[in-house]
Amino acid sequence: MQKLGDLKLPHFFNYPPYFTLQPVRETREKQVQLWKELILDYCRTQKIFIIALEEEFPLFSNSVIERTLSHEAREAFLSALVSEGRAEWLDRGHRKCLILWHQIQDWADIILNFVKDNGFEDSVMTVEEIRSGIESQGTELHGIDRTILMRALKILEQKGKLAIFKGTSADDEGVKFSV
Repeated sequence: MQKLGDLKLPHFFNYPPYFTLQPVRETREKQVQLWKELILDYCRTQKIFIIALEEEFPLFSNSVIERTLSHEAREAFLSALVSEGRAEWLDRGHRKCLILWHQIQDWADIILNFVKDNGFEDSVMTVEEIRSGIESQGTELHGIDRTILMRALKILEQKGKLAIFKGTSADDEGVKFSV
């Protein structure tokens, strides 16, 4: 079975018609569903948060069968993720897409579990420590997109689980947990 990074690619990845938008509705629905799952799985295993339609993206081409998704197909598959709340367009022109392989509320839950599992209740951490500090290494939070992290932290702040405080720069924004 073919692999891309750590991800074993599904069988359809070597089937040339799946790299062309299918005209028959039932076939296209199945095609879109398969691509949505593959995009989410790939982004999760590779820790990719943003897909730019204008740039090369390894998942969107298969050199073995010499096929590449058209811009229209890429946008269709990402738009399907957007319609399900699993992605968001970052611009009006639909050139960049934020991939939510976990929804924001799920990220908030992951943060809470991280805090509890590591004894950080009533602790203070910088946003950058959560994203790239020693404490988060080996967790899903390590390398998290800053936009996603801040949105998840805001959810927790609204629930009274933490307080976000601003520093003089983005690098020293902090979080006081009160779990």
